[in-house]
Amino acid sequence: MDTIASTDRNAIRRAVDRILSSRQISRQDQRTLMTLLSGHCLSSQEKLWVDRIYEDLHRGLIRAID
Repeated sequence: MDTIASTDRNAIRRAVDRILSSRQISRQDQRTLMTLLSGHCLSSQEKLWVDRIYEDLHRGLIRAID
């Protein structure tokens, strides 16, 4: 598995920030994150970001939209 490039890491951070600040995740956000994260080794910080989104979705704090 490859490590994530700095530009991809910045794109992941922007997507995570947008999701957490809007409390919504669109299908496009989901596709973007899946594309950026697939096939790469995640840092502990990136794992925390993904876990936070998942937990907030599970708890109903983030709404999935089309």
